[in-house]
Amino acid sequence: MMRKQTNTLLSALAFAFASATVSLPTILVASDAVAQEQKASEKKTRRVPTLRGKVYEQLARAQTAADEAGNVEEAISILKEVEDKSHSMNAYEKAMMYNFFGFIYYNNEDYAKALESFAKVVEQQPIPEKFEMTTLFSLAQLNLMQGNYDDTITYLERWESLNTGPVPVKNKVIKAQAYYQNKQYDEAAMWISEAVADHEAEGMIPDEGWLILQRAIFYELKQPQKVKDVLIKMVKLFDEPKYWIQLAGMYGELGEERKQLAIMETAYQRGFVNTSADVFNMAQLYYYHRVPYKGAKLMEQAMNDGVLEKNLRNLKFLGQSWSLAKEQDKAIPVMMQAAELSEDGELDAQLAQILLNEERFDDAIAAADRAVEKGNLRNPGLVYLIKGMALYNKKQYALALNQLAEAEKHQKSRAMAQQWKQFVQGEKRQADAIAAELGAS
Repeated sequence: MMRKQTNTLLSALAFAFASATVSLPTILVASDAVAQEQKASEKKTRRVPTLRGKVYEQLARAQTAADEAGNVEEAISILKEVEDKSHSMNAYEKAMMYNFFGFIYYNNEDYAKALESFAKVVEQQPIPEKFEMTTLFSLAQLNLMQGNYDDTITYLERWESLNTGPVPVKNKVIKAQAYYQNKQYDEAAMWISEAVADHEAEGMIPDEGWLILQRAIFYELKQPQKVKDVLIKMVKLFDEPKYWIQLAGMYGELGEERKQLAIMETAYQRGFVNTSADVFNMAQLYYYHRVPYKGAKLMEQAMNDGVLEKNLRNLKFLGQSWSLAKEQDKAIPVMMQAAELSEDGELDAQLAQILLNEERFDDAIAAADRAVEKGNLRNPGLVYLIKGMALYNKKQYALALNQLAEAEKHQKSRAMAQQWKQFVQGEKRQADAIAAELGAS
């Protein structure tokens, strides 16, 4: 995020008298003309020496070499010849020389040397105040791009010491970026909040990147309420799918699950819920809010469309959703698929319970056997209990009592196993008695 924002700032760099895309001859002419105008307007506050013709001619040679001939090495060589005679140059001439060094290095993407050169510009005094301020601002931006965040702040503060009016919004944004990267989140929050408020006070829409930065800062400060407020603004201003999803997530983090579900449903209706992660999260919300049928339908459609993979996690949750929705005829085949993918017997145990409730006793016994075979059960006694109950319903009392005896060995299922054991024993005695009477007759 920050790299993208930095590049955006860089594209608008307000260097001394031209952008990096302007030809160097244009820069030189503009530099001299604007500087002279600035000098005239600043006589009352700062006396500035004149750029002499012979220095101007050498700078013109350098710019011609760099721009028209495309020979950066020759341009730098010419400037170094000028630098060798710098003892006879005044402060303004030296500043202009280093300014040209900076432009040439910058255009050649040698940012370290460009920074060094521009830093030398503002070391020269006296120079036109606006020239100094422009260079200071450019230094702040370049240092931000290079990851020199302390230097970024230092140059901005120097700029502000020369500024007579309010601090511009762009300065505040850059400061916020530098403080954020330095992990000084309180300072970053102050500056980005001021920047956004100033811009809005002028009736303008804040840049999307500013709000992204503000959201990130509040997140680092663990201020979810403020993160949510920023996201609400981003949803209204930019209506991006990702902001709807993020806003729903923040409502969830704040414990406002109903609003979370409402935002997700709106996003879904608008076609914004289309990734596997978002679909699964929405299905979980439906499950949590006791509307599992909607979640199951959502997941089923996503699987059919290839958005959701038919893996263990997804099949397991889909089966549980159908089961909670009391759609057991749909839950059972899905749970069977999930159980086949599972290495432990836990899903087979759950499936055995569902099958028992559906009075599919043979299938319940088979699922219970698979659960025991795979093992790693949280409650192994329950599986024996289920199998015992299924065998009882098949009137296989002796086998049922054997399974209930196994269930009795486990603490979690012992009490229920004993109750069922007594019941089955009674049923077995009654059945044996009836069989004996029939045999005697």
